[in-house]
Amino acid sequence: MTGWHCPRPLRDHPRVTLGHGGGGALTDDLITHLFEPAFGIDGVDRARNDAAIVVPGSGRVAVTTDGHVVQPLEFPGGTIGDLAVNGTINDLAMVGAEPVALTAAFVLEEGLEMERLARLVERMGAAASAANVPVVAGDTKVVGAGQADGMYITTTGIGRVPDGLDIRPERLTVGDRILVSGPIGLHGIAVLSRREGMEFGAPVYSDTAPLHRVVADLIRAGIDVRAMRDLTRGGFATALCEIAVDSGHGIAFDEGRVPIPEPVAAACGVFGLEPFHVACEGRFVAFVAPSDADAATAIINSHDEGTGACVVGEVVADHPGRVVARTRLGARRVVERPLGESLPRIC
Repeated sequence: MTGWHCPRPLRDHPRVTLGHGGGGALTDDLITHLFEPAFGIDGVDRARNDAAIVVPGSGRVAVTTDGHVVQPLEFPGGTIGDLAVNGTINDLAMVGAEPVALTAAFVLEEGLEMERLARLVERMGAAASAANVPVVAGDTKVVGAGQADGMYITTTGIGRVPDGLDIRPERLTVGDRILVSGPIGLHGIAVLSRREGMEFGAPVYSDTAPLHRVVADLIRAGIDVRAMRDLTRGGFATALCEIAVDSGHGIAFDEGRVPIPEPVAAACGVFGLEPFHVACEGRFVAFVAPSDADAATAIINSHDEGTGACVVGEVVADHPGRVVARTRLGARRVVERPLGESLPRIC
């Protein structure tokens, strides 16, 4: 059995029990023999204190919190564990922060298989290790059977923002170019394919990935990044709509320029979904000065998680606070945010 570091007492409990969330010996065993080995990274103070101490270094501190309730817990290309790590890192990266540390709170359902929990936590630990962002503190609670769909994870991230860096929608200027970092919609369709037991012409894998290294390279290269947003719930369209409202500027993009993989388009056709509303977990949009557009596109494309990056639109003086798409037929249409989640439980 992989993931186990002590034969007792965890192996006496093949499933999570209410006692594992009670703060007693069973909780201690869960932390000692499952969570700590999965998240253990050199240099982290793992003493049993109520809080971890981290040194963010010079610059300002960015903090973000994210809850993860994806169903199913495992899907093509990812799991709730690595999704929790990558999603929180990406929220920090979108303001230019270098991630320093994460915390994680687990709500486990009574009856969850220990083998499965170990596998998911190990995926989470591996993602944190690969991103070089340690999980330094956490909490575990257990609820009754049928009350948590297996498990929920809430993560908090702490990051360091370099002095002088200012990335926010209010900095947009007419003429700024809009870049998307790669093909959109893969995560949402990967989760949908597993949930519905369907294929859409070719296997679809989640695009979940950490984006902080791409962003760091943009900043180091002196690219004037005005604003960024990762394309999670509500997808590409929602990110643009939010930035248009926050900035007070109009945004225009060409539908034909936005890379949409064929299986994503096929799935959207079957289920009546708008591809621009389907969530990603490893894609972002960046608004940059026109003179920086080519260099920024090349930098993003130099990373595996940025393959396929391209310019898709610009900031315009017309229709302030609104997003307008130019269709493949040459028409124009207003793009709105969806009223709710077209694909619930995808992150």
